[in-house]
Amino acid sequence: MDGHDVRENVRLKHERIATSLEREIRSGRMARGEQLPGEVSLARRFGVSRNTVRIALAELNEAGLITTRTGKGSFVLFDGRPMNSRLGWAHALAAQGVQTQVRVLGITAARDEELAARLELDSPELILIERVRGAAAELVSYERSWVPAVGALRELPRTGLAGGSLTEVLNQAGLWMDHGEQRLSGRPIDAREAELLGRGAGEWFLNTQRTSWTADDSFVEHVDSLLDPAHFQLSLTFSEQQND
Repeated sequence: MDGHDVRENVRLKHERIATSLEREIRSGRMARGEQLPGEVSLARRFGVSRNTVRIALAELNEAGLITTRTGKGSFVLFDGRPMNSRLGWAHALAAQGVQTQVRVLGITAARDEELAARLELDSPELILIERVRGAAAELVSYERSWVPAVGALRELPRTGLAGGSLTEVLNQAGLWMDHGEQRLSGRPIDAREAELLGRGAGEWFLNTQRTSWTADDSFVEHVDSLLDPAHFQLSLTFSEQQND
C-alpha cells in the first residue's frame, strides 16, 4: 500500500467515525451537554488509532456538533431544536435549558445619523443599550441594541431595564416585533470587545445584525451581537420546489 492509499484509508476511517457519531448526536441518543467517550474508548470501539479519532472529533467540532475542552474531553453542543431569537436571547436560551446571566454595561441617549439614514428612520434620536451575557463561568455574547427614543423609552438611561429584559420593555412600550431581517458574518473581536468579554483580542466570534419592525412598520430595535461560536450556531431549513 503506497502513501496515497494509506492517507485515503485514514480519511475513510475518520469519515466513518464522524458519520456514525453525527448520526447518534442528531438522533438524540447523545444529548446536549453529554460527554463523549474518551479517545481510547472510541479508538477501541471503531478499531482505529487515537489519531484517527482526533481527526473525526475535529470534523464534528468544525461542524458545530461538539466542543472539545483541553484536558476535559468532548461534549455535545447540538440538540436539534431551533432557537427563536424573537423571544430575546435570555428566553431563547432558557428554552434550550441554558441559563444565562445578563449584565447591562450602559444605557445612553445616542444620536446616530448614519444608522438612522441606513435604516431610513424618521429620527436619529436613539437609546443605546450595551450588555454582556454569561453562561456558566464565561461570557458568551456582547450586544449593542439601538431602540427609538420615544415615550417611556426616553427614560431608560435613568430607569434602567425592568427585570433585565429589553424585549419586555419594548413590548410594554407598545413595540411588538412582527418582522425584520438578520445578517450573519464572522469577525475577530477588537481590543475593547476582548476586554469586555474576557477574551483575547483577535479571537473569532459570530457577528449578527438584526433589525425588527412592528406590523405597521414602526422601528423596534437594531441589535449588533457578538456571539461565541462555541455556544451559538446558525441552522437553516429550506425546501426546493420545482417549477413546471
